Amino acid sequence: MSIVELLVLLLIAGICGAVGKAIVGWFPGGFLASIGVGFVGALVGTWLARLMGLPELFAIHVGNTTFPIIWSIAGSALFVGLISLIAGRRRALV
Repeated sequence: MSIVELLVLLLIAGICGAVGKAIVGWFPGGFLASIGVGFVGALVGTWLARLMGLPELFAIHVGNTTFPIIWSIAGSALFVGLISLIAGRRRALV
């Protein structure tokens, strides 16, 4: 995997993670957090899809790597939703 392919995968994971965070509506962190959420979402989403026997709906091929867009967004939303349920929102006292 070349540097360009890695950067493209990081960009795609960041966008998918940001969309997953936007669906839930809350998650701290910037674009680096979105990249992490996107990769975790891809793992969770594809695992759940295979467990339920669902097909791969939309995937992008970068070099020899396949990145599932739909399952990454769905997995990111599930992951962020779980994190926000566990952590809860912290309110600042003003």
